[in-house]
Amino acid sequence: MKFEIPTAMKAEHDELHEALVRATKAGGQSGEAAKAVAKVLHAHFVKEEEYALPPLGLLTALAQGKFEPGMAEVLAMTDKLAAELPQMLAEHKQIVAALEKLVAAAKAEQHPDIVNFAEKLMMHALAEEQVAYPTALLIGRYVKARLAA
Repeated sequence: MKFEIPTAMKAEHDELHEALVRATKAGGQSGEAAKAVAKVLHAHFVKEEEYALPPLGLLTALAQGKFEPGMAEVLAMTDKLAAELPQMLAEHKQIVAALEKLVAAAKAEQHPDIVNFAEKLMMHALAEEQVAYPTALLIGRYVKARLAA
């Protein structure tokens, strides 16, 4: 069974990545700070798109009461997320620290678009911590419970 990141979340990831690429081209301290963000962010985004966010693709079907045994394949992803969650959260702290430096540089160099992007990415990380990751973990627990029933 194929699990896909919800379209809205994938679009947001793509938009944030594109904004980061633009920020790296700003030059000056802002560009350098954006490159530092990119360095800590890239591997993290890859992990999210590999196993943290695809389980969310089941949410609509599960909420509608739909279930099929093939959904058990999601457990490899949710189990990996559970195991990797402390590292994922530690990476968020590194990303936010790099983003705070980017905000400071962008404010000093009067790049309000970069400030806006960095603040948006910080809120995105918080939303993942408070909503996306816990929801993915709950999906795994729900699928396990349904399989056991």
